[in-house]
This record gives sequence, structure tokens and C-alpha cells, in this order.
Amino acid sequence: MAITNLNSFLCDYFSAKNCGIIHNNEGVLKIQLNEQMDRELMNRPFYWHYIKKIGRDGDPMQLTMITNPQKRDIPGEWIHFGSPRLQQIMNNLKSNERFTKLFQKVNTTNKVPLYPWLVTNIKVSYQGQHKKDEVFSIGLHLVNGRMKLDMMTELGELQLQTKISDFCFTISPIIKLRSGYLRIEDVITNYIYNQEHQWAERSLEILDEEIRTLKHFYEEETETEQMKNEIDELTKRYDPKITISMINGGIFYLKEDAL
Repeated sequence: MAITNLNSFLCDYFSAKNCGIIHNNEGVLKIQLNEQMDRELMNRPFYWHYIKKIGRDGDPMQLTMITNPQKRDIPGEWIHFGSPRLQQIMNNLKSNERFTKLFQKVNTTNKVPLYPWLVTNIKVSYQGQHKKDEVFSIGLHLVNGRMKLDMMTELGELQLQTKISDFCFTISPIIKLRSGYLRIEDVITNYIYNQEHQWAERSLEILDEEIRTLKHFYEEETETEQMKNEIDELTKRYDPKITISMINGGIFYLKEDAL
């Protein structure tokens, strides 16, 4: 259910941003950035300010991203859940393209109905002794209630556009957006509840050990402000938490047999 194929996710992301795919093989993805993505990802504001000042087009950088653990020795950036570059991309999506509305491209001279799907990309973050993120892509048919996992992979096989094709018309949703989102959230919540959470138990054990060690260090002193602050810091670090956050989403109007 989670997006485990980071290579496909990154390839789709940069293709959607109109960046060139120079190389994509065995978990090694080399991208030619365009100016927009260079500005957003590469942190070169002074370069672009200077280039524009002298009236040149500029030279966007290339990125090599590695998602295959067996290829980590190749020059490039090792990408995994929690890596700075992936977090940057997620933040970019969250800030600039959190919501969208797209239509399936249909070449037809007959009337074709397009059905609404609510699509959400959701991040589940586990925090305790260690940190881990999972990303889920779920679609919900807003007419019949059908739910689809790995929705971004499915959408990657379709031609999508911002305007509806000629001779097509949209079907009004029966399921309201709020109700639909709550259905998707229930799926995520049930997934979390059905997992084994030894990591959380272990984090609590470590937290208890650290607090006892700290109190032993202060010996029999009454609780001081410094001790309280240190206990608070330990609690923030080790107290297990699970948070659910939406990265982005949208309404996608698709043919009934599209998926």
C-alpha cells in the first residue's frame, strides 16, 4: 500500500515537472533539471540573479539519485524515506502543488462521462528511538465508493490534462469530499492499528532507562529545573508518536474503465 518504489515516484515527479530523464536503470536516475526546478531544489539564488542580470539563459544542474542500495557507491545522492532530498521534494509538493484537478484525455466524438476520484498522498511518520516515514497513495471513486491503492502508479499510465476533452462531461460526486477523506483516513488508521509496534515498546523502555539513569546521576537531589528540562528533552526524543499528514491530493475525472 505504501509507495515503496521511490525510483518510479521520482521519475514521475520530474517528468511531470518537464525535466529531462537522462538515465534511468536499476535504481539509478539521472535528471536534467530545468530552470524552475533548479531554482526550487538547488539553492542557487545568487547564480540565477547574476545570470539574469547579464541577460543569459543559465545552465540548470543535473541530479543523480540512487534508490538501489546495491548502487550506493555510484556518485550521486542516496535517496530513501527520511533523506534530505526526498524531504525537500515532499515539502515542494506540499507547498506548491498540494491540490489539483485533472481530467483524463479522451479522443472521442461520442459523449463520454468522466467519474470523480478523490486522490490523496499521505505520509505516516513514526517517531521514537528511530524515525521512519511511509507514503501512501489512495484513490476513492466518489460515486460508487470503490477504493484503489497505489493510485499514483495507476495515474502514471494515463494521459491527464487540466481541461476536459471535447464531448466529455463530468458526473457529480455522490460522496462528499470530507466524507471521502475520512474513509481514506480510516484505511490508514486501520493499517497502523494492525501493525506490530515493538518499536514503540522498546522506545518506552529506553525512555524509562534514560530517566532512571538521569535521576541516579542527580542522586537524591530533589527535582531541579535542570533535571525537569532534561527529562522533558528525553521524553520528546523517545516517547513514541505516530502522525498522519497529507502531502497533496486532488480530484481526477476518469473514464469508468480507466483503472
